Amino acid sequence: MDTVDKVEVDRFGSIAGDWWNPRGTFRPLHQITPQRLSYIRERVLDHRGGDANDRKPFAGLSIADIGCGGGLVAEPLARLGATVTGVDPGAENIAAARAHAEAQDLAIAYRVGTSHDLAAEGDQFDCVIAFEVIEHVPDADVFLQSCAALLRPGGLMLLSTLNRTAKSYLLAIIGAEYVLRWLPRGTHRWDRFVTPAEMDASLLRCGLRPAGHRGMVLNPLTGAWRLATDTDVNYFTAATKP
Repeated sequence: MDTVDKVEVDRFGSIAGDWWNPRGTFRPLHQITPQRLSYIRERVLDHRGGDANDRKPFAGLSIADIGCGGGLVAEPLARLGATVTGVDPGAENIAAARAHAEAQDLAIAYRVGTSHDLAAEGDQFDCVIAFEVIEHVPDADVFLQSCAALLRPGGLMLLSTLNRTAKSYLLAIIGAEYVLRWLPRGTHRWDRFVTPAEMDASLLRCGLRPAGHRGMVLNPLTGAWRLATDTDVNYFTAATKP
């Protein structure tokens, strides 16, 4: 249970019916999903090879989407050919994910649970993804250890989170939650944000090899997100298992 904060689970469960509404509560996630998928494609193909122009470049790849929510990332990964397992501690989230996947005729193995549950059962995957999750768990080290246990030797882990900087407090909390109201108030706790250096240190303690960071920034004039070198607020992290 060190990977779960019940308050966080209940908060997301209360708005689970809005997961697939691109203009609703999860609008920010819909807006950044193209960048998230671009990052995944880039890192997965760089790690395992393959043709970026292939219609299903992830064929034969098993992926665990930890904290999958309503399936905003899991569904595109399945369309790219991956065998996807989505896990989330919120039963309401999984119900929303299953219903949407079934309507799209997508075979995704959704489960109510945590990375710890999967690891305890001995499940392992070629790739483990946890986007916008680590800032919502009470113990980042315990969470990453359970995710690392899910990786096969030679596997790839991809994470995204928020950097703990004054800039992230101003933009991700004050700006996004209180001024622009893009997110419900209380969505984020700044003290749980993880710096890239802290992330790398934790990954090393888990027996993984950090493989770099990539930022994601918003153009305030156009409202468009893009991948960048700036990791002051949002950033991605990759790591591999020897």
